[in-house]
Amino acid sequence: MSKKTKHIDPIPDEFSSYAETAEFWDSHDTTDYPDSFEDVKVEAELRKRHYELEVDEDLMKALRQQAKTLGVPVSRLASDLLRRQIPSAS
Repeated sequence: MSKKTKHIDPIPDEFSSYAETAEFWDSHDTTDYPDSFEDVKVEAELRKRHYELEVDEDLMKALRQQAKTLGVPVSRLASDLLRRQIPSAS
């Protein structure tokens, strides 16, 4: 049983556009180019957590409408409303 050698195209020195870059990487696997990348140290700090709540449909519609009227994201309006109802969360 013989193993086929996988043909790996070289990475172009430059790409003429983001679209050309995307097209190349859509059809190539970065794991085929281990020497072309370097490890980087990243420090990240999560500042917000996201939670999922079930909300009645009519209430969600009203919340969206009020958020749109106020020009704020629905999540911010919901947090503000809950904070007013649950003062110990402040």
